[in-house]
Amino acid sequence: MLRFSPIRAADLRAYSRLATEATIAVTDLLENMHHNISRLPGVFGEATDEPARGITGLVYRSIRGVTRKVGHGVDSILSVVAPQSLPDDVSTQREVLVAVLNGVVGDYLLATDNPLQVRMQFRREGKALKLTPAALAGSIPGVSGKIVVLAHGLCMSDLQWQRRGHNHGEALAAEAGFTPVYLHYNSGLHISTNGHEFSEKLEQLIRAWPVPVEQLVIIGYSMGGLLARSACEDARRTGKSWIRHLRDMVFIGTPHDGSPLERTGNRLDALLGASPYTVALSRLGKVRSAGITDLRHANLDDADWHDHDRFKSRRVRREAVPLPEGVRCYAIAGSVARRPNGLSERLAGDGLVPLFSALGSHRSPKRNLGLPESRRWIAYKTNHLDLLASADAYARISAWLSSAPQAAWIAAED
Repeated sequence: MLRFSPIRAADLRAYSRLATEATIAVTDLLENMHHNISRLPGVFGEATDEPARGITGLVYRSIRGVTRKVGHGVDSILSVVAPQSLPDDVSTQREVLVAVLNGVVGDYLLATDNPLQVRMQFRREGKALKLTPAALAGSIPGVSGKIVVLAHGLCMSDLQWQRRGHNHGEALAAEAGFTPVYLHYNSGLHISTNGHEFSEKLEQLIRAWPVPVEQLVIIGYSMGGLLARSACEDARRTGKSWIRHLRDMVFIGTPHDGSPLERTGNRLDALLGASPYTVALSRLGKVRSAGITDLRHANLDDADWHDHDRFKSRRVRREAVPLPEGVRCYAIAGSVARRPNGLSERLAGDGLVPLFSALGSHRSPKRNLGLPESRRWIAYKTNHLDLLASADAYARISAWLSSAPQAAWIAAED
């Protein structure tokens, strides 16, 4: 008798659903391209979304029909041997793969209720934390009143804070007595959607913390820093109490002014969509998630995307969401340059995020975060990913978090 392990069977079922949906989508794309080309329009003529006709249309309809039947059959078989929910003890390799998938099409996974979707939770060592005082006390050895919450970036998992034998959260625990808690989330959702939920989770975490909270710190890497800012704005607007415990916020390689790569992708979409001969190909670019398109201009608020076509380029004149009042904020930027003031420093940044964006600086006062020089730092000869393993970056974080006496925080709160 054929047997499946729970993890493999559940994953196979989820991947099977996704493959079926992808095959149908590609079939639709090819049919649209076929139909438009057969019409022989001008290079910049009007495109159509109409299906192909006659025998050609019958062929495409048959492909879709067979694909659906096969997909339903495979799903039915796997549903017998695979539970809907996955166990907690999963491999790092699977975690990385699922994290990438969620970053690219996480909003689609949520909309189709695919079992591969990531649900937001706080974790330690890949295990979800139950947010009750007894459960937290039992699952976190030596829990302290100093909490550091770490939020990962796009297409990443909380397990990827561990890089080249280093983990910023673990290092702060060993050196300064912090208790690290890692946010795990679907990075393909809108940043503000995740920001609202992050804020709610922080409220639950603080209320359930088993010892008095002395200090709350958030460290956001890449997109995680934008999530943290969005969560702070949610707390300000809704009056959540967790924000009163927040003392420091550290941004590592965070694209505060958006991502040039996403803006380039948006221009490519427009170029492909300009001709009926290539308009079908523009659909491929539009597969990317809401989280990715939010990175174009670092959308942190629902109003930045609600009731707008997220794939259409539009001039952005909005002001930056302000940093939370009374919270010390810091920014670390990476630079592939070997020394300051080089051309590569200005153009490439850390390879993904430009220097000015990571430092929160902008020539427009409305989009400048206004961080003082003492709270900004550049790690040279360091690319975007290596910011997670940089000993110099960690030393800077440690120095910042230990630079103000606790008595000053208590006095300020009183």
